[in-house]
Amino acid sequence: MNRREFVKSTVAGSASLLTASGILPETARAASAASAQANSAWHFSSPSIEAELSDTAPGLVSLNIDSLGLGKRGPNVLQSRDSPWADYTAVRSAGGGFLKAEYRVRGQSKNSGAPWTIEIREREILLSSRWNAAAPPQPLVFTFDLLHCFSTLLGVFDADGGIRLPAVLHLPLQGSIRISSSRSAQGALGYTANRDWGLRVTFPPATASKPQVEYRLEVAAIYPKLPGIGNDHRFDAFKRNWLNILQLNPDRRLLSNNSTSDSCAFCYYEYADIATHSPSLAEGLSALDLVRETLDRILAGADAYGLRPSDNFADDASDAIPSLLIAAHACVRTGQRDRWLSDNYEGIKHWADGMLTTVKNPNGMIEYAISGNSGIWPNGAPKFRPSNWWDTIGFGHEDAYANALAWRALEGMADMARRMGKPEDVMRYRAAAEKIRDHYLHTFYDPKTGILAGWKSADGKLHDYYFLWVNGIAVLYNLVPRSVANSMMDKLLAKMREVGYTHFNLGLPGNLITVALGDCVDKRGDGRFGCGVQPDNSDGFQKYENGGATASFAYFFLAALYHLGMRKEGDRILFPILEAIGNGGFQGYSQNGRSYDWKMWDGTPMGYEGLLTDNFYALLAVVARQQSLK
Repeated sequence: MNRREFVKSTVAGSASLLTASGILPETARAASAASAQANSAWHFSSPSIEAELSDTAPGLVSLNIDSLGLGKRGPNVLQSRDSPWADYTAVRSAGGGFLKAEYRVRGQSKNSGAPWTIEIREREILLSSRWNAAAPPQPLVFTFDLLHCFSTLLGVFDADGGIRLPAVLHLPLQGSIRISSSRSAQGALGYTANRDWGLRVTFPPATASKPQVEYRLEVAAIYPKLPGIGNDHRFDAFKRNWLNILQLNPDRRLLSNNSTSDSCAFCYYEYADIATHSPSLAEGLSALDLVRETLDRILAGADAYGLRPSDNFADDASDAIPSLLIAAHACVRTGQRDRWLSDNYEGIKHWADGMLTTVKNPNGMIEYAISGNSGIWPNGAPKFRPSNWWDTIGFGHEDAYANALAWRALEGMADMARRMGKPEDVMRYRAAAEKIRDHYLHTFYDPKTGILAGWKSADGKLHDYYFLWVNGIAVLYNLVPRSVANSMMDKLLAKMREVGYTHFNLGLPGNLITVALGDCVDKRGDGRFGCGVQPDNSDGFQKYENGGATASFAYFFLAALYHLGMRKEGDRILFPILEAIGNGGFQGYSQNGRSYDWKMWDGTPMGYEGLLTDNFYALLAVVARQQSLK
C-alpha cells in the first residue's frame, strides 16, 4: 500500500479519544479509571501500574503504566476479548503491594501446579506457567488496542518471526516494559499486528521439556539521562516517549512508520540518530540492534518505500540512500561493530557508489531522475513521487534536503572506508562530500528571499516556499557560513511572525507560504494532500505537506536555533511541542477518521497514520538543547 493512500476505515463513527488539539479529555480519563475499577477486588494500582486481572481466565482485563512512577493515567491499552478459556477458574490472593491470581482448569487439584499464575507488583508483572500433562497450558496472549495506544514490541527476530528475549514492549504516552525470562522460555515471544484487530504479544507456556517458565515484565523509563533535565517536569514527555520513533512491524520485520504501516528507507537515519543516544533497552539488547537488523534485511533484498523497484519512484528517492548510509555509519561508529562492517562493506559501498552515479554536474550535487520543473505533475494521483520524504511537493533534480543528507552520508562513508583500510575509497568519498559543501550555498541560495530554496529544477529555477526544515538541516550541518546562517534563521522567524504562525503545540509548518499548483503533486481534487482548485492554491495551504503543522522534521529547525545559540527562540517552540507530545497531540484518530500527525493551523486533523514515527524525531531537539548549554 502506498504510504500516502491509507484510509483508516475501522475508526469511522467511533468515539474520539482525543480532542482537536490531541489531548485526552478528562471525561475519557475518568471513564478509563472507572472501567479499570469495575471489579475492584481484581484491580491493582500503584504510581507505576494500573491493571485489572481477569477473574475467569488467564489474562489482564486492563493495563496502563506510567514509567516515571507519577501516576499519570492514560487509556487502557488492552482490547477486551471473549475468553477462549471458559473452563478455567481463578483464585485471588493479595497482600502488601501485590495482587496475584492462580488460574487452573476447572476441577484441577489445588495441589497441582497452576498452568498460569499472574502477579502484579508496584513496578512489575510476573507471569509463570507450570506444565500439567492432564491439562497442558495454552499460550498467554495480550492483545493491544491500537486505537488507544500504538504499542510495539522491540527486539531481535528469530528465524520464525518471533521476538527473542529480552525485549521491550513500548507504549507511547506511557513508557516501556522490559520483558525477560528468569527461566529459559519456550522459544521467542509471538508478535503479530493488524490494523483491524490490533497487536498481539504471545507468551509461550510451559511444556513437558520445559515444565516451568517464568516471565518478568518490568516498567522502565528508557531515555538518555541528559544533564539538566532531572526533576524538571517539562521533560516528562521526553522521558516517556523517547522510544516512540522505534516501531517494529512484525510482518515486514523492519522499523516502520508504526507497527502496522510501511517501512520507509528515507526514515532509517532518524531511527539511527535516536538509537545512537539511547541507553541499553535491556541486557544484551540495544536500540542500534534494531537498526542493524533492518539494514541487514535491506542488504538481503527486502523492499522499503523510497527504494526501487518500488513503482512509486522513478529512481531511488534522493534521500533514501543517504539515509541508509547514515544509519549504517551510526551502527559502526556507536556500536563499534567492525565485524558487521567487514561483513557488509561491499553492500554498503554499493549503495554509496550508486548514489554517486547520479552526480551529473560539476557542482557535485546528487540528482533525482525527475526534473522538478513546475507544471510537470498531472491531474489525479502521480505515477511517480518526487525526490524525498516530503512526497506530495514537487522536489526534483537537485534537492537541497537530500544533498545535505548526502554530504553527511559521504562523510560517514569515508569514515567506514577508513575503518576498513581502504585509503582510495576514503579519498573519493571525502572529495565528493567536500564538493557538495563547497557548492551547496551557491546552488540553493535564493537572493530574493535570503534563504535556501527547497530545490533547483532542471530548468535552473529555484523553488522556495520558506521551507523551515530545509534551511534548518543546512544550518545544523554547517553547510552555510555562520553569518549567512544567522541571517537565514532571522528571516525565517520574521516570516513566521508575518504569516501569524504561533501554534507551536501543533508543531511547525513545513513551509510558510503555499506551494504553487505547478509544484503540487497529488491532484486528486479533494485538496487533502495540499493541492486545491484555486489558481493561487490558497485553498490547498495548511493541508498535509503543503504547510500543514506537524512535529515531523521540526527537529532540524529547532536544532539549528540551538546550534546558533538562539535558545530563547528554540524554547518558545520546543516546550509547547513537548507538552503536546505528552498529551497525545501527535497520535490517534479524530471522529472524521483523520489523525493528528498532521493538522491545519486551527488544529483540524489532516493525517492518516494514527502514529507517524517521524513526529518523535523532534525529541532529539532536547538533546541538542542540553548540549548547547555546555
